Amino acid sequence: MATEARRDVFQAIADPNRRAMISLLATQPMNLNSIAEQFAISRPAVSQHIKILTECGLIVITQKGRERFCEAKLEALKEVTTWLEQYKQFWDQQFNNLDQYLTKVQQTTKK
Repeated sequence: MATEARRDVFQAIADPNRRAMISLLATQPMNLNSIAEQFAISRPAVSQHIKILTECGLIVITQKGRERFCEAKLEALKEVTTWLEQYKQFWDQQFNNLDQYLTKVQQTTKK
């Protein structure tokens, strides 16, 4: 029997449909039908994407009467921000080094 790997926020944002769903839900909670109307994919596909987003902690579903509403919980994206920050610092340092080198070269050629 195969076991499903733990889903994480990086899997959630890897798909353009899920990124679009996150953006859509970031502005307001929506019911599942309203979400599905926004996409040119099947309703089962929308449901699968919603399931993944829920498993990753990026949305929560609440029952209101007969309808299920999805709401974005963007705090989970902090994990992505933290991961990206280390690379931002690396590239900032690389560009600073390049800037210093180019300034030095320019000063040398002016002499």
